[in-house]
Amino acid sequence: MNTELLGVLVIFLLTLALAWPLGHYIARVYSGERTWTDPIFGPIERLFFRVSGIDPNHEMTWVEHLKALLTINLIWFLMTMFVLMNMGWLPLNPDGNPSMSPDLAFNTTISFVVNCNLQHYSGETGLSYLGQIWLMFLQFVSAATGLAAAAVLFNALKTRTTTPLQGLGLGSGVRVGLGNFYNYFLKSSTRILLPLSILVTIILMLNGSPMTFEGKDTMVGLQGDTVQVSRGPVAAFVAIKHIGTNGGGFFGANSAHPLENPNYLTSLLELFAQFIIPAAMVFAFGFYLRRRKLALMIFGVMTIGFLMLVIPNIVFEMKGNPAFSAMGVDQSLGAMEGKEIRFGAAMSGYWSILTTVISTGSVNAMHDSTMPLSGMNELLAMMVNAFYGGCGVGLLNFFVYLIIAVFIAGLMVGRTPEFLGKKVEAREVKIAMITALLSPLLIMGGTAMAAWAQVQDPTLPWLNNPGFHGFSEMLYEMTSSNANNGSGFEGLGDNNPFWNISTGIVLILGRFIPIIGPIAIAGLLASKKYIPESAGTLKTDTTTFGVMVFSVIAILTALSYFPALALGPIAEYFSM
Repeated sequence: MNTELLGVLVIFLLTLALAWPLGHYIARVYSGERTWTDPIFGPIERLFFRVSGIDPNHEMTWVEHLKALLTINLIWFLMTMFVLMNMGWLPLNPDGNPSMSPDLAFNTTISFVVNCNLQHYSGETGLSYLGQIWLMFLQFVSAATGLAAAAVLFNALKTRTTTPLQGLGLGSGVRVGLGNFYNYFLKSSTRILLPLSILVTIILMLNGSPMTFEGKDTMVGLQGDTVQVSRGPVAAFVAIKHIGTNGGGFFGANSAHPLENPNYLTSLLELFAQFIIPAAMVFAFGFYLRRRKLALMIFGVMTIGFLMLVIPNIVFEMKGNPAFSAMGVDQSLGAMEGKEIRFGAAMSGYWSILTTVISTGSVNAMHDSTMPLSGMNELLAMMVNAFYGGCGVGLLNFFVYLIIAVFIAGLMVGRTPEFLGKKVEAREVKIAMITALLSPLLIMGGTAMAAWAQVQDPTLPWLNNPGFHGFSEMLYEMTSSNANNGSGFEGLGDNNPFWNISTGIVLILGRFIPIIGPIAIAGLLASKKYIPESAGTLKTDTTTFGVMVFSVIAILTALSYFPALALGPIAEYFSM
C-alpha cells in the first residue's frame, strides 16, 4: 500500500478509536459528573463565576440561552473591531504591520467570531502579534460557543418534562432542565479545548513551530539568498485553530507553510486535532442521553457520507491531471499542482475533504488547484455541513435533517411523528425547513449577485479565471462563508468591499440561524409531555431510519445545489 495512503488510514482509525473515550469524558463534563480535570480547573471556574457574579446553577430557558449566546458574541465583535482597526499603534507589533481597513476588519471580525476564519488578508503581513493573540482568543470562545449550544441540545432532548413558560412568541419555553449557558461555555473552554490545545502546542513546538514574540528572523535560503522570515506565537495559534475547528492560518499559506506544519508527523497531528472533537461529540450525545444506538446510527450516517466524499477525492488526486498526462508529464506522484511534496496527493486529498466536512477550513494544499470533481466534493461537504461538522454545530445541523426525516417517516406510516418521546408538530418542522433552506438561499443568492456584478462590469478586479472555474471560485467563497468553513479557491481576489461585506453578512446568518433553529426546536420539544414508547413508536435508532436520514440529506442537497454545481465544477470536468 502507498505509504502516504497508509498514514491517512492509520490516523483516521486512530481518531475514531480515541473519539469514543473522549465522548464519554465530554458527556461527564456536561452532566456535572466528577472528572480528572476537577482539581485543576474547578477552582479557576469558581473564581470566574464569583468575580463575574454569574450563578452557574441558574437554569436557563432556551430563549435565555440564545440571548446569552448572542449578547456575548456582540461584545466580542465590538472589541475585535477596535483591535483590528488600531493594530498599527497598539503594542506587540515588532514588524510594523498596518491596521485593517473598516471593511476588512468587519469581515475578519465576523469571520473569527462565528468560528469560520475566512481570511481576506495574509496572516504574517496583515496582523500584529496582538491581533494574532486576540484572534487566538476568539478561536477558543467561538468553538466553546458551538459546544455550549450542543450541550443545550443534549439537555433539552434528555429532559422528559419541563415547566412551561408562556408568552415567548414561539410558544411554550422551558424553565428547568436546560442548564446554564455560561457554565457549559466555560467548561467547554477549560475542560475540553484547553487541555487538548496544550498537548498539540507542545508537539508542534518540539517539531519546529515557533513560539515567540520576536519579530522577523534573517535566514539564508537553499539558493544562498538572505530572506526575512516572519514568526510569532505560531504553535499555540495552530493548535486551537485545529482543536476548535477554526482553520485560520497564522501565515497566508495556512498549514502548507513549513512553520505551521513542519513535517509529515505534524500533518497527521493536525488531521487528528481537527477531527477528534466533532467525532467525539456524536458519542457524547449517546452517552449523555443514554441512547448509544441512536448515536451509532448518527455516526454511521455521518461516516458513510464522509467516506463517499473522501475516497473519490483521494483517487482523483492520486491519479493525476489527464491534461498533464497528455503532455507527457510524469503523473506517478499524482496531481501535484498546488501541493506540498512533504505531504503528497493522498494526504492532500484526504485533508481537503476532512477540512470541509468538519468545517475547519485549514488547508495543506491549494483547493483552487485540485481536480474539478475534487472541488465539487469539497463544495458538497460544505453544502451538507452535517457530516461531523464543526465543534458542536455539526450535531445541530444534523438535528435539523433528523427532525425532517422523523416528520416524513411519520407521514409515511400514518402516525404523528415522534422523536425521543415528544411529538414533532408543524411548528418544529417549519423551523427545521426554514433553517435547512437558508443555506441554499445564502449560497446561491450570494453567488448570483457576484456573477451579475461581474457580468455588468468585467473589469472588476476579483475574477482571475474566466469561465466555469471562475464561477466555481465565486460559488466556493459563498459556500465557505455560509458553512463557516473559511477555506477558499484562492484565485479569487476577495479583499475588496464587495466580498468583505457580502460574505460578512452571509457569515452572520449562516452561523446564528442554524444555531437558533435547532435550539428552538429542542426547547419546544422539551416543554411537551413525554409519551412512553409503544409498539407503534417509530424507532429512530435503527439502520432503516439511518437510511431515511441519509436519503433526506442527499435529496435536499441534490435538489438545492445541483444546478450550481453543473455550471461550475461539473462543466469544468467535461471541458477538460
